[in-house]
Amino acid sequence: MARRILQLLIGLMLYGAGCALTIRAGWGVDPWTVFAEGISIHTGIGIGWVTNILGALVLLVWIPLRQRPGIGTIANVALVGTSIQATMALVPAAPDLWTGGAMLVGGILLVALASGLYLGAAFGPGPRDGLMTGLHRRLGWPIWVCRLLVESSVLIAGWLLGGTVGVGTVIFAICIGPLVHHALPLFDLGERRRVRVEA
Repeated sequence: MARRILQLLIGLMLYGAGCALTIRAGWGVDPWTVFAEGISIHTGIGIGWVTNILGALVLLVWIPLRQRPGIGTIANVALVGTSIQATMALVPAAPDLWTGGAMLVGGILLVALASGLYLGAAFGPGPRDGLMTGLHRRLGWPIWVCRLLVESSVLIAGWLLGGTVGVGTVIFAICIGPLVHHALPLFDLGERRRVRVEA
């Protein structure tokens, strides 16, 4: 249990750090971070704090979907955005295109590794993943349809609010599923339970 908890906490903190690297890269970020960035621009609240707030709001949507959060779900809401905020305070924006590209690649790899860590601890999905699985369970739609619907909606909203959409957004979308698929078996400690990641 102690190892699972440690793995969960490390995974969530590294996840936030990876997201922060993709933000600082300046090439474009994942849909939820685009949304958080757009809100941050208009409110003046840091992207990390907005990420935490969005996670908490998404949990409210779990209620009609009859989803039950786990320890990992609550920890996700509290830690990912906090880690984003802390990392962005330490890491400056990329000074040039090539440094930005390296930061983007490093950030995506770190997010994939971190996903394997926290999902492998099997303490419950993050609020956004749980939203998609909840929609799948309640509506009967395929996971990929639920993911496409949710992530395209937040991506468009974030872009309209001024969030950064670019090549990095596309690279993240293409690469993150396969990378997490390979990272997860390395860290699966879920008491013999298998965690499926559907890209």
